[in-house]
Amino acid sequence: MTSIDQVPYVEHIGMTRQYWRDIILGVNDGLVSMLLLAAGVVGGGLDADQVLLTGVAGAIAGAVSMAAGEYLATKSQDQVLVAELDLERTHITHYREMEVAQIREMLTEMGVTAGELDVVAEALSRDDETLLNAMKALEFGVVDTERRSPFKAMVMSGLLFLGGALSSVLPFLFVEETGVGLAWSAALTAIAAIRSAKRNKFLATKRHHTVTAIACFDFNTRSIKRHAAKHTCARGMCQGNPYSTTSTRGPK
Repeated sequence: MTSIDQVPYVEHIGMTRQYWRDIILGVNDGLVSMLLLAAGVVGGGLDADQVLLTGVAGAIAGAVSMAAGEYLATKSQDQVLVAELDLERTHITHYREMEVAQIREMLTEMGVTAGELDVVAEALSRDDETLLNAMKALEFGVVDTERRSPFKAMVMSGLLFLGGALSSVLPFLFVEETGVGLAWSAALTAIAAIRSAKRNKFLATKRHHTVTAIACFDFNTRSIKRHAAKHTCARGMCQGNPYSTTSTRGPK
């Protein structure tokens, strides 16, 4: 059983954390760009059916553009990383001493003490593959589990753009007055944006809140115990209370 003095173990977000950039960009672009598109064509005098058709076309075009752009961007970034790692592998083969010196310098900057430096550096450079993995994490800031899949990034960006576009497009499916439809679009978009922001804030801070809540509960519990102990001692009833500095084990 976990005591109140222990901080509970909280799981990480998981394997989707490296795609939150795509999630936020996709939803935000769908919300904002489609609302502005709807406002523009409503202001141009189009009727509800024309606005709906324009919105559907814009949502599809935006989703395809977002998906293609995210795929190319993520793929290009990964190709750059692969090329850098190939070069790093060459450096390790032909300039191993320089690479070991570099990793020792990085370990020192991380706070590894002089007494531990030789042991840690030797462990990380015991063979070429281990040294490459260490340099990948320390020099390039990359671990394999955090690398982004271009396909997954593409799918998330495209689909979430469509999801964000729904709030601006759907109202024109049910109303004939474009002004009313635009008002509904603006309201739904604002609600979706606020909920999205709150969701992101919750994910970013829930671990902090959990730890803080436990710490506050522990602090308050201890404060109550100390207050009760002082009150008891003030009445001359200290009997071995661990929170009292004048406790006794019984009558003298």
